[in-house]
Amino acid sequence: MSFASYGFLFAFLPVALAGYWLVARWGPSAAMGWLIACSLGFYGTDHLPFLLSSLAANAVCGFWIWRTEDKPSVQTAILATGIVLNLIAMAVGRCSDAVPPGISFIAFTQIGWLLDQRGGAPAGRGLTYPLMVVFFPHLIAGPILRLRDVEAQFADPATWRFRAENLAAGGFILTIGLLKKTLLANPLGVLVTPGFDDPGALGMPDAWMAAVAWSFQLYFDFSGYSDMAIGLGRMFGVRLPENFDSPYKAQSVIDYWQRWHMTLTYFLMSTVFNPLTLAVMRWRRARGRGTNAAAQRRLGGFCQMLLVPLTATMALAGIWHGAGWNYLAFGLLHAVFLGVNHAWRLFRPGPRSDRWHAILGRVALTYSCVLMGAVVFRSPTLDGAWTLLAGGQGGGSADPHLRLHAVWLLGLAAIVWGMPNTRQSMAHARGWRPTIPWALAAGCAASLGLLSLGGTHEFVYFQF
Repeated sequence: MSFASYGFLFAFLPVALAGYWLVARWGPSAAMGWLIACSLGFYGTDHLPFLLSSLAANAVCGFWIWRTEDKPSVQTAILATGIVLNLIAMAVGRCSDAVPPGISFIAFTQIGWLLDQRGGAPAGRGLTYPLMVVFFPHLIAGPILRLRDVEAQFADPATWRFRAENLAAGGFILTIGLLKKTLLANPLGVLVTPGFDDPGALGMPDAWMAAVAWSFQLYFDFSGYSDMAIGLGRMFGVRLPENFDSPYKAQSVIDYWQRWHMTLTYFLMSTVFNPLTLAVMRWRRARGRGTNAAAQRRLGGFCQMLLVPLTATMALAGIWHGAGWNYLAFGLLHAVFLGVNHAWRLFRPGPRSDRWHAILGRVALTYSCVLMGAVVFRSPTLDGAWTLLAGGQGGGSADPHLRLHAVWLLGLAAIVWGMPNTRQSMAHARGWRPTIPWALAAGCAASLGLLSLGGTHEFVYFQF
């Protein structure tokens, strides 16, 4: 079920909200139980056996990880088993329809929960664990939740009390996300789909326009979903972590990954990159080699302590998105970009300039790298990606509306680089309250978004 559908907005969501606020009067456990039931219903009966068995298996692993705290080797074995089982489920999901969409997010959320069971005290017990995994606002396309994101909220009775401000603010954020999806992302398909289906038939203007259009479609699609997820969570009194922070305004590829899919970046850094880096550093110390900043500036130290863990992490990031060679190439390409970025930070001759033209140059260079990666990510084949990036193979433009499309993309660029994001806008309006002017504005925006619904446009990240 898509958030941007009449069935969700006019049937599922009203029933879920009304039932939630009625059941919540009986206490937090009843409210959490209702949300778990709604979330399982959101996924549908076809995938219910998989979800329930996955929850049960991870719950058993988590229990024994906690119980074997005094037996480190046994605990590690159980943890490794749980991680492998989740990765197998994710891999199977890449090759069949037996597991639900969004399996990558489910797998990483459960792996994170298993990791959080270490420490000597039971973490996320009771209904916290199943609700954290299946809570439908984040279920299909993130954010990837960790216990630190929700445990305190779920334990606070105030979370389960009705607040008109939460309902109004969440509804407004949901509407903003809906508008991004229906008005900005979906229409770009008329440029993106033909361009990527047959890049060899395009001339240079059409090829590059298709590439830029895809970068904007991906941007507004994921930004819209992130807004809708946060808005939906807020309507139920739960504050989900930010997952999107104007990534195309980044001034480096490192900065980009700190703004794009932020919870995925945090997960990979904390569970893959950092442990690999620490392992390399221990290996170097055992052989009497340095691990300080000076050692990192030497070629051997740079490669071992940064480039190797970075390459492994980004390769996993690529494979996480899909099983095709294009996804692996996407991850490795960004590993190269990040490696160059880190090398420049370590070896650049002077401090970074804050002049406007220097900032503009860094943003343009970063976007160029991101655009290249996005084309590789979207293209069915690597040859197709290269053809599109090289400007196609056709002659001049065959698009009779070339100038109109160019103006359209320039307008979207003005939104991407010239306007604040949703979080910034809501933070700026600190005195925001559900007043009549805001209600009218939200009503008009919602009407516009609903009138734009149509077709079967799923969110891009639904396939992961």
